Amino acid sequence: MKTPLRLARERRSLTIVQVSASTGVDPGNLSRIERGSQTPSKDVAEKLAKFFGHDVTEIQIIYPERYMTAIPAEAA
Repeated sequence: MKTPLRLARERRSLTIVQVSASTGVDPGNLSRIERGSQTPSKDVAEKLAKFFGHDVTEIQIIYPERYMTAIPAEAA
């Protein structure tokens, strides 16, 4: 299962380091947010949503478990 944030990043073929450099979010924190093991602040969620042009919403970033989809076997 991938979070909406990770899917948005992968659709743009960006690395965590590239997103981190562009948004000012620490790469370790960004990685944990992508995995759903860390809940971002509202400010960080807003910053990431704006960076991705709202391909992913702040709500999807804050509550990823509500929006996670299964990964097709061939894509895993």
